Amino acid sequence: MFSILLIIVATSLIAVLLLQARGSGSSLFGEATSTFRSRRGLEQLLFRLTIILAVIFVGIAILNVRFGG
Repeated sequence: MFSILLIIVATSLIAVLLLQARGSGSSLFGEATSTFRSRRGLEQLLFRLTIILAVIFVGIAILNVRFGG
């Protein structure tokens, strides 16, 4: 059961990360810019969703190791 949840969360996390990289508008390795930008709208939502999914992923992975056998 944990393995299926782990796959779903991992796939969702990868999708959100790819959406962030695509929406950034910069090169693949990220060029340094001297201007400060705050996240707004969809960019902020994706950022928070990434953090939430990462925490859920780690939690499920720990539960999978502990109780999955």
